[in-house]
Amino acid sequence: MKYCPVGPETRRMLELGHPWVIADRYTRQWPQLKTGELILLVDEQKRPLATAICDPQNRIVARCLSPQPQIVNTAWFASRLQQCQALREHLLLGDTDCYRLVNGEGDGLPGITVDRYGDYLMVQLYTDAWNTYLDQLTEALKRVYQPAGIYLKYRPQQTRKLEAQKKSGQTNRLLAGTATPNPLLVKEEGLHYRVNLHAGLHTGLFPDQRCSRMELMRRVAGLRVLNLFAYTGAFSVAAAVAGARRVTSVDVSEKYLSVARENFIGNQIDADQHEFIVGDVFAELAGMRTQQRRFDCVVFDPPSFSTTKKSRFSTRGGTSDLVAGVLPLLPQGGLLVASSNHQKVSLDEYLRQLQRGAILADSRLRIIYCGGLPEDFPCDLGFPEGRYLKFVICVKCS
Repeated sequence: MKYCPVGPETRRMLELGHPWVIADRYTRQWPQLKTGELILLVDEQKRPLATAICDPQNRIVARCLSPQPQIVNTAWFASRLQQCQALREHLLLGDTDCYRLVNGEGDGLPGITVDRYGDYLMVQLYTDAWNTYLDQLTEALKRVYQPAGIYLKYRPQQTRKLEAQKKSGQTNRLLAGTATPNPLLVKEEGLHYRVNLHAGLHTGLFPDQRCSRMELMRRVAGLRVLNLFAYTGAFSVAAAVAGARRVTSVDVSEKYLSVARENFIGNQIDADQHEFIVGDVFAELAGMRTQQRRFDCVVFDPPSFSTTKKSRFSTRGGTSDLVAGVLPLLPQGGLLVASSNHQKVSLDEYLRQLQRGAILADSRLRIIYCGGLPEDFPCDLGFPEGRYLKFVICVKCS
């Protein structure tokens, strides 16, 4: 195992529990390394700090596995997966068969996530380093979870690569077992959703918003709800099942909204009693303001980056404009339900963006609920990047 020295700032971060080594002048002096090679991180006095797996072509050049020397094999993966299982004994899932089994850095498997969708597993790799051990990981997943099938999805760091894959219709790889039906039906708190594990950047349901949807359901009975960036309508379905008077779902993708309709029907909801609008969110908001439409609750959970023919949106910097565009549609006492999964936007920064939007709209917002990731997304206290989800419910005031 090769010795790879790190600088004092990286050493300090590692000692605080942060698992990443970011490329810098120290890492550029490392010996020649292969992607997936195990290395021993040491300080400038060559004192051992951690065993790590390296990805020399990535901005994150190494991810820590343990303070002690490690051998990565099937038994090692199985041991880590069993620890993941033990941590999830705290879960209160109810009638749910869609949730996270392995949360990367938060479960001691940095760069790997595993989600359960019914009887199937979806593995996501955020670094090519784990390709070296893919067979061992697959065997351990089979041993610990006995799934009907295991799929693999690669998640490159660069947004441009994500967009390119999105346009090309990324195909996921079946690692083991049998192929899923397409669509595959899964349950979340007794509600039914269609997912696709075969292809695409996303499956059609985000398990990290499970508790957020439950919070929404507690508050919307009898309300007129507008869901922006609706995607496949999970928030819309939750609102309708909870007794919302009418749910309006807006998304630029006709394909996603057709799945949303199917999700309504699959939960015995009359989709014709609700509204589905295919269009650019900002253009539709402008039209609704002109028409003086009103809603009792507006929900938005946009992608971190979104580009359409009519607008370009980024959670970092664009949220305040979105809030300013939404608030004229809400009466005093109406609910603004705002969410962001942008890893580089802290909760404090996100709240400031909500406040700026309220000021632009000559309104005030009062927070009544602030949430984040559910229990199946554990995160080490030394790894703030893992606490990426912000979910805030506000009341509009004068």
